[in-house]
Amino acid sequence: MRLQGNLQLVFDALYHMGVIDPVLEMDWQSEVGGSDDYQGRVQAALQVANQFQGNFEMLLEELGKLDEQTLSFLAMEVAREYADFHARKYVH
Repeated sequence: MRLQGNLQLVFDALYHMGVIDPVLEMDWQSEVGGSDDYQGRVQAALQVANQFQGNFEMLLEELGKLDEQTLSFLAMEVAREYADFHARKYVH
């Protein structure tokens, strides 16, 4: 499953929750490598993000139910999606 819809909305929600700045300072390789259940956590977070993008307040509420590590993983996925988007946009 990939993040669908408005990446900026999910980024804004994570930023509002204070997730983005700490993730920018992390060593992503060690964070991902140190988690046996990375994919499961990411999939759960993506499902929430995709389901509640139509309502920012509900998105914040539902993301707030996830643990800190899962939110960090989601922030990493949002960053990857942005990077992929921009790479595709400027390849042509």
